[in-house]
Formats: sequence, structure tokens, C-alpha cells
Amino acid sequence: MKRLEGRVAFLVGGGAGIAKACALMFAREGAKIIVTDINPVTGQASADAVKAQGGEAIFVKMDVTSEASVEAAVAAGIAKFGRIDTLFNSAGGSLPEDSPIAEVDMAVWDRTMTLDVKGTMLACRHVIPKIIEAGGGAVVNMSSGAGLRGANPAHIYTAAKGAIISLTRALAASYAKDNIRVNCICAGRTNTERVRATYGMPGQPGSAPDRQNVTEQLKTYPFWMGEPEDIAAIVLFLASNESRMITGAAIPADGGRSAY
Repeated sequence: MKRLEGRVAFLVGGGAGIAKACALMFAREGAKIIVTDINPVTGQASADAVKAQGGEAIFVKMDVTSEASVEAAVAAGIAKFGRIDTLFNSAGGSLPEDSPIAEVDMAVWDRTMTLDVKGTMLACRHVIPKIIEAGGGAVVNMSSGAGLRGANPAHIYTAAKGAIISLTRALAASYAKDNIRVNCICAGRTNTERVRATYGMPGQPGSAPDRQNVTEQLKTYPFWMGEPEDIAAIVLFLASNESRMITGAAIPADGGRSAY
């Protein structure tokens, strides 16, 4: 039997990157997929890719920072599939302007906290009651290695991802009685569209000077740069019954960078 047979997964930010990889991987394991994304072109393409491999999926345009939009997307998913068993919160990210708190523009704080923390909270706020109605399931949030070890000079992103770890633990404690497990993944740099656009890739002409130098960091941490499928495989594990003993965990998936 497939690991997610009969389940319905609500994927936030499912039009690209890790969540798109999850959409394809989850569908191969038997799940029906609700792809949500603010970008209708990439979101629909992700849902179409699931269908092309024989799975079931719908796309719902959603702005995770708007409660009305999140609520409407959840309702659309329920209308189509009748239930939701799994939530993966993947929308979020950092801004290039992130810097020490004595210098950072407050607009960076507002945008980062709204997208990363409020967005995660709103999806949990509206999807968890549906998972309860389904009899239980799993929530997986995306944090970062920065939430474990701190990042300099990205103080605001560090604060946001640390908040997601704390929220995850609080939710795990609160909803265990409802047969819901809540975990988060603290990923390192992953080869997604957003990361390539922000940092460039080693050896790529015109790459951002990066925040110091991606190439040297990769030499120091040879397992650090992950692929979307690497993280998606962990999400799949946390969504499946194979991880039934794991809840409230912040799992590093950063090639060891947070360990040394």
C-alpha cells in the first residue's frame, strides 16, 4: 500500500521549489493534492504536473498573508476532496535587505514576519480544524537552520524562523489529543528557484557575490546544498505513519551546518 493512500494534502507555496517536489512525491504515494500558491501560472503548472503522472490535484490561488484568502482556499479544497489530512507550510523566505536590527528597515521586519510567521499561523489556523474533522493527520512547517543557530546579518529571518520552531512545538502539544502530529524542518540552502534568483549558483556568471561566497561555503560543508527532492522526502516521512513517534520536533536538514 502506498504511504499516503486515501489522504488529501494541502500544500502552501506549491507552485515551485520544495512544495512542488512534495506535490509530485505525495501524489506518487497515493495522496490527492491541493496546490495553493499566489502565482496562478506556476501553481496551475504544478497541479497539471501531478495530473500528468496520473495523480489527482487542484490548484487554488491563495495569498497566505490574507486570512480571507486562506479560508477560501481551504473551503475550495474541502469542496473538491471532502477532507484534508496533511498540511505542508512552505511559503516564506528572506529578503536581501535583511540586516542587523540597529540598521534594518522596519519594512523588512514587517514583510518577513507577515509572510513567514503570520502565513504559517493562518494556514495552521484554518487547516488544523479540518484535519481534526478527518480524524487526525500531520502538519509540517518549514523553518531553517537559521532558526537553530542564528544567522548574521539576517537577524529578521532568524527571528521569524525561530518563531516557527516555537509555534510548531506549541501546536504539537495542543493537538496531540486530536491525533495530529506537528513538526518542522530546519533546512539549509536548497537549490530552488528562489535561492537561485537570490544568491546565484557557484560558477554562474552574474551570480550575487553572496553573502560572502557560496562556493567557499560549499567546500566547507560538502553536504550543505540540498535539492528540493531531498527536503520533500523528509516531508513525506513526517506526513506518513512511519514517523508516528515524532511530534514537536525541529529537524535539521542542512547538511550538518547547524551542528558544527
